[in-house]
Amino acid sequence: MVSQISQPGCHYSRLPSKSETSLEPTHSEPSDFDSSVLIFGCGYLGQIYGRLATQTGGQVYATTRVTSRRRRLEEQGFQPVVADWTDRRSLKRLPKVGRVLVAVSYDSDCGMSRYDSQVGGFRNLLSVIDDNVNVCYISTTGVYHQTDGRWVDERSPTRPTRVGGKVHLEAESMLHRFRPNSAWTILRLAGIYGPDRVPRIASVVEGRPIASDKDGFLNLIHVHDAARAVHSTWENAKRRVYAVCDDQPMRRAEFYREIARQTHAPNPTFVPPSAESSRSQRSESNKRIWNRRLKNDLLNKLDYPTYREGLAQILAFESRI
Repeated sequence: MVSQISQPGCHYSRLPSKSETSLEPTHSEPSDFDSSVLIFGCGYLGQIYGRLATQTGGQVYATTRVTSRRRRLEEQGFQPVVADWTDRRSLKRLPKVGRVLVAVSYDSDCGMSRYDSQVGGFRNLLSVIDDNVNVCYISTTGVYHQTDGRWVDERSPTRPTRVGGKVHLEAESMLHRFRPNSAWTILRLAGIYGPDRVPRIASVVEGRPIASDKDGFLNLIHVHDAARAVHSTWENAKRRVYAVCDDQPMRRAEFYREIARQTHAPNPTFVPPSAESSRSQRSESNKRIWNRRLKNDLLNKLDYPTYREGLAQILAFESRI
């Protein structure tokens, strides 16, 4: 059973009825309804997945809270939709689609708590999408609390200590409770890396000490493989949870030394992070993610099975631009 958290003043025991949300009448869907997708949270992963979806011929809608971002989305081949899931009124005219990808990250400038923004917003979204819509929710391996280096998978206990993990776990539970007969998938992603997003690469290249526990385990997934996992869920949705990680968790020192090797930088040095820093909290997360279910059901082979192949691709790509 998925564990839950409660928050004072926030009670999500039920979803509002469709009539309560004042939705517009449903019109006839286009013939490609099942392959159309709405991306809620078109950030790093959302954009990579959206490009993959457009390449396969699907209609891609992408949300933004600000109208100034519309053109950027259009340039990538997406149909922009101005919507803010914390404002239920803005969800009244969402396009009718067969698939919804939820990849929303918390914006600390939104004026709301992480809980109200991400759990409350997701609740609002679930209240307006039809039961026949296939939902893929991007969660995090931060829901796992283990700190002793053990292997964990989808069956492992989840008792997160950080608020981000707690919020995602509560959002996961809403799919179980409110969509018991609908198609959905939860992807608990390890740390995403890819072009323009390699953890601490500047520190390594410039020879600055890295504030991290060098012996703790690091779990990563290349953004391209994460997007492929999303794409696979549409045909394989089983109301299941997947831990999404590559084939080789590594100690942090190994990862940063490989960056140094591939960039011809000096071997990195490490210092303890300050106790109050977010990096200190991340360093306390010391586990190894087992991806067997992912490979059995969604991706039997990763394009970037380890960080070595991933870093080589990223550095080769960035050297050409």
